[in-house]
Amino acid sequence: MTWEPERLDDQHHLAEGDPGGMLPAVAASAAQVRTGYRQAVEAGVDRLAAQGRPRAIVVIGVGASAIAGDMLAAVCGNGAPLPIVTSRSYQLPGWVGASDLVIAVSCSGRTEETLSAATEAVRRGCTLLTVSGPDTPLEAVARQASALHVPVPVRGQSRANIWLLTAPLIVAADVLGLARTDDGVFESVARALEGVAHQCRPTSESFVNPGKSLAMELADSVPMIWGSSRVAGVAAYRLACQLNENGKYPALFGELPEANHNQVVALDGPLAERDIFADTAGRTIRLVMLRDVEEHPQVARRREASVRLAHDRGVPVSELAAEGAHPLERLATLIGLGDYASTYLALGYGVDPTPVTAISELKARISQ
Repeated sequence: MTWEPERLDDQHHLAEGDPGGMLPAVAASAAQVRTGYRQAVEAGVDRLAAQGRPRAIVVIGVGASAIAGDMLAAVCGNGAPLPIVTSRSYQLPGWVGASDLVIAVSCSGRTEETLSAATEAVRRGCTLLTVSGPDTPLEAVARQASALHVPVPVRGQSRANIWLLTAPLIVAADVLGLARTDDGVFESVARALEGVAHQCRPTSESFVNPGKSLAMELADSVPMIWGSSRVAGVAAYRLACQLNENGKYPALFGELPEANHNQVVALDGPLAERDIFADTAGRTIRLVMLRDVEEHPQVARRREASVRLAHDRGVPVSELAAEGAHPLERLATLIGLGDYASTYLALGYGVDPTPVTAISELKARISQ
């Protein structure tokens, strides 16, 4: 597979190379925000308030469903008066008990890890909230436990439904007094995603399209993606995962200041070296810095120093800045752009962004 940037402005290729409709799915993100919010309200998530604030919130899920938990924690921020933990496992942490809220998230509602942990949550007497497509085994677990369930109209791959899966969790945070997220906030987030969709639309040419431009910068490199805050760190992880799944492409992620204590040393390694006289470009690392308006002062200094360090060593750098007042809106601007870039990267390589053959094969092997 070779990188051919001219493919990104070939409308025929963009349509033919994306038979699963990943680009239209990304464009539907704003509609997902509105629908997910409405579904949560109609399902009665506000009833969580009657049970009082839990000791802790544990979100169980894997893949994109687990990222919904990370997004919840980022929106609530460091000032949250209780722990918000994402568990990506068949089992709950040993300390989880009846005073805790467990939120089980699964796009298909059939994810074996999530079903296992949700069933365990019922046995332990936890308060349970589930989010999945309608008429699923996960919904059945909730019904049998007389727990709240939010059915969302998912379509296609789990990662293409991230906003449908996340919105109900943010509604729950508002109900519990952990984040201010009324209908006006959700509408602002939806409008922000519509703005990204307009800028990154397939008919917008590469030189003015930020999604295509970022894909062109990432191509033929090994992206090392860092976030400068909790919000930006979640967006960095999401971008790495999207590059993995949409582009079938390797990527590293980190968050400052931690990345300055390990990954930064890669700037002195073999993948940071470039031979300017070589006939063909070799694969080198690229530092992708995701910035946030809410950074610890020392983290801001570390971010600036890290970028200078990369430039001094000839390592290319891409910097993306979150926009918006609310943390959910800032997440949307970073995630929306990254979702488009990862899809365009796949299409520039002639890769269908939708299938995840290796994951399907792995599931088949362990089920035998």
